[in-house]
Amino acid sequence: MVATPIGNLGDISHRALQILASVSTVLAEDTRHSKRLFNHYGISTKLRSCHEHNEAGLVDWSVEQLQSGHDLALISDAGTPLISDPGFVLVRALRERHCQIVAVPGASSIVAALSIAGLPTDSFVFDGFLSAKGPARRTSLSKYDAEYRTIVLLESSHRIIACVRDIVDVLGSQRRLVLARELTKKFETVLAGEAAEILAILQRDPQQSRGEFVLMIEGARVLAVDQAAVLTVLKILMKELPLKQASGLAAKLTGARRNEIYELALALKSGADSTLAGKSEKPES
Repeated sequence: MVATPIGNLGDISHRALQILASVSTVLAEDTRHSKRLFNHYGISTKLRSCHEHNEAGLVDWSVEQLQSGHDLALISDAGTPLISDPGFVLVRALRERHCQIVAVPGASSIVAALSIAGLPTDSFVFDGFLSAKGPARRTSLSKYDAEYRTIVLLESSHRIIACVRDIVDVLGSQRRLVLARELTKKFETVLAGEAAEILAILQRDPQQSRGEFVLMIEGARVLAVDQAAVLTVLKILMKELPLKQASGLAAKLTGARRNEIYELALALKSGADSTLAGKSEKPES
């Protein structure tokens, strides 16, 4: 499983290039698209199409190739294979037949977007593409009303405005979004702000609704958590455990965000240290 660039052709590892050049056949989501990458790096390996409509039919052929000593590689049009791309059917079938499957990691639009979003990444949920139909999309969005984790979605240029409009209607105009467009490409743009602000930008500037998108939604604030209870639990755990362990366990017990609990623990520790320091000072004579 070989990860390929999501836009900038320079974002590919030396190992990936070696493997693509040395295997017998590369299975590609769209061979025409992959030829651009191959031509850029002078790779002449045979390409064979592997997409959602034919991958089940490639299982027996792939097993025969592997059992005959021929190595194969699988790539998608961009990024890490199988992440909202074809290949799952083939990989599962090959694993069931005890074929060796190796990951060659690399670019991923999801991870790249999260790394620059400024949203909590200690816990997130990835739901790929939501339904193209409005009612079904709004139903899916309603499930995020109480989702405390960062939500990561993919969206196309045809539906991005409708999707953000539905977020405003379902989750509220003040829900914070980060919209990463055309990552690593010439017209890369990252928009961050409240949902209503992002919608206004998209409606005002047609250029901002073109391309491919990673849409990230900040998780809901956990309003139901009793802050006094959180403090009580945290103080008890901090007496027995290191700071990070105490914070993580307190988050699990209370349902509050781990990063927020950790910040609270740091503040408590800082306050305790200051108190101890003050007590250790000798009074002036």
